[in-house]
Amino acid sequence: MTAGEGAGSGSPSNILLIQSDQHRYDCLGSSGGRRCQTPHLDRLAAEGVRFTHAFTPVPTCCPARQSLLSGLRPEQHGGLWNYDITLPVRLFDSPTWTETLAASGYSLGYVGKWHVHPDRTPLDYGFQDYVSLQDYAAWRRAVGLPDYEPIDADALGLDPVVSHWFGGRDPGPLDGARTHWQADRVIDLIERYQREGQPWHVRLDFEEPHLPCFPTDRFALLYPAETLEPWGSFADTFANKPYIQEQQLWTWGIAHLDWAAWSQYLSRYLAVVSQIDDAVGRVLGALERLGLSDSTLVIYTTDHGDACGGHRMIDKHYVMYEDVVHVPLIMHWPGVTEPGAVCNAMVTHALDLATTLSEAAGLPVPDTYQGRSLLPLLRGETPPDWPTEVLSTYNGAQFGLYVQRMLRDHRFKYVWNPTDVDELYDLERDPWELENLVGQPDHHECLATMRTRLLALLTEQRDDIVAKPWLRQQLATGRKLGPRS
Repeated sequence: MTAGEGAGSGSPSNILLIQSDQHRYDCLGSSGGRRCQTPHLDRLAAEGVRFTHAFTPVPTCCPARQSLLSGLRPEQHGGLWNYDITLPVRLFDSPTWTETLAASGYSLGYVGKWHVHPDRTPLDYGFQDYVSLQDYAAWRRAVGLPDYEPIDADALGLDPVVSHWFGGRDPGPLDGARTHWQADRVIDLIERYQREGQPWHVRLDFEEPHLPCFPTDRFALLYPAETLEPWGSFADTFANKPYIQEQQLWTWGIAHLDWAAWSQYLSRYLAVVSQIDDAVGRVLGALERLGLSDSTLVIYTTDHGDACGGHRMIDKHYVMYEDVVHVPLIMHWPGVTEPGAVCNAMVTHALDLATTLSEAAGLPVPDTYQGRSLLPLLRGETPPDWPTEVLSTYNGAQFGLYVQRMLRDHRFKYVWNPTDVDELYDLERDPWELENLVGQPDHHECLATMRTRLLALLTEQRDDIVAKPWLRQQLATGRKLGPRS
């Protein structure tokens, strides 16, 4: 197939991939979770397919972004954690589907957050145009927009270093906000590529709502802190759970915070999500104005979620709670997707998207790719052998080496923590993951089954953690200590 001749009717000439950073699944209007105003993303879902069970292969920025480009799990592409933290790691250097896409005749443009490689940019991976976050920062200084206004650290009793992550306010105009400046740069690229007459792939990568959040005034007051109810997990006591979870509250210096403080954090987070949505609406409006809506595959997703005060935690790392592994995924492909479709199949979004976008553009899919094409699901067809579970991994270094492997199906979640107590949650009965069922006699059989399934999947996915006998035997035999009283 030639460029632009994807699989099935309604093949897109163009691909618009919009990715945010740390957007929780339940902070999207159409998800039915938090009451978050996202009318443009909700409209995109109403016109396309919304996936209810999409999960990140790794809840950490760099590895997740590297997986999206390479189609490989972190344990295969080598980027185990964020390259800009305490310990070095073999740098991502895999061939990418974007390079193949560029070679097939597509014009490729990238706007926004990269965080894939410290030295190489999108220009080294097939993109012809790259507008970076640094470009925005330079523009903001050049036009004289005011600096962001941080919160009062003393009012929350926070160390000034930690308080930075709690954000504040952007006193500048909405058109000067990073979200909307990026949207305008994307529109510039689309208009140019359209004039040049080549099919295009444009990627819009927001750094938001990654902490710290600085919404503009138009959105900052949308969600008054005093009106926000605590997460159902906020009262977590961490009983029978890994030591590192409660320890992280002390590491961050946030163990003393009550909901009144966290509600302010959440208020800014939700405000920035709504601001992203407004910027997305600007880009979708440009597609309509240019007559490109019917010939463009549009995807919205994120790299992973954010604790955002859930379990009294901040950011991500060291946990596999739904807050950080469950992500939004919306796809609109005119002529293929049925408007308003909802897909409940289990999806590993970064891996499956790499395969899907390759196939949609008519590119060969490498045998090494570890995801599956979502094209059947977009057509409303679920193959009989579609996976009923997802795997997510963590190889943390930012707060000490801590390895995790998660297996999740539609009801149960099992987290293998080789250096601490394991976790098992019944998500139907305990959606906030408060009660660790490991050690309870009536769940012994379920635990054994999940361990067997996880071992089989890790072996299939060529995860080196089970390549040697020590940890393999731990998982295979359940040779684990239970929770301590």
